[in-house]
Parts: sequence; C-alpha cells; structure tokens
Amino acid sequence: MATTRFTEAERGAMKERNRELKAGKGDTEAEVLEKLAAMPAADRELGERLHRLIRKIAPGLTPKTWYGMPAYYRDGKMICFFQSAAKFKARYATLGFSDNANLDDGAMWPAYYALTELNPDTEARIAALLEQALS
Repeated sequence: MATTRFTEAERGAMKERNRELKAGKGDTEAEVLEKLAAMPAADRELGERLHRLIRKIAPGLTPKTWYGMPAYYRDGKMICFFQSAAKFKARYATLGFSDNANLDDGAMWPAYYALTELNPDTEARIAALLEQALS
C-alpha cells in the first residue's frame, strides 16, 4: 500500500492555518498586507492590486489570511481568496471562491480562476463575480 505524503508546501499551508486559528482575531488586514509584501514580485504586484480592487468593490469584506493566503470574509465566512503562483509552484495565480459565495449557476459553475494579470477587462469580470458572490 502506497503512503500518501504531503508536500512541503502543503505542510507549510497547514501549519499556517493552525497558527491562524490559534491567533484568533487581530489586525487582519495588516497580516494580509504583510503576506502580500513577502510574495515574489509578480505575485506581489498582482495580489496587491487584487487586494485594492476587492477592498474598493466590497469594502464590507474583512481581509484575513487563510492557509497563509489573503482571503476575504463576510460575517466570519470566507468568500474568496488569492493564491500566488509561487505558493504551490503553479504557472498562474488563482482567485478562488468558497461555497459561501453565491455563484451557483445550474448544476456546475467555476469557483477558481487562473489569474495572470489585472487589466480593465479582468477587473470588470472580478467586480461582476464579487457582486454576484455577495448577492
């Protein structure tokens, strides 16, 4: 029987989540900005711009970290998150939505989006997704 092992990145994410749960409440936006600042340049620029966009479109969301990634909560429930490409050595960053986001569309709909740049078109798509997610 083969043993399934977590990668170092996966173990690191679990440790981050454990630390977040133990820490409880605090200056969560400062922690999100700190995580963004520590990312490699391309991810950092994308993540910081996305953070500003989310704060502008949905100022009622609370920024917190989730498995060491920037995430945005409403009433204690995670709505969306940003995962840097470097986090798991992927070729693109990810904007993901949890099942708390109101994105339902029939029997199947996207919940994770590859994100390579923010331009007026992608910002408009993200704005529409956030509005739907929070409706």
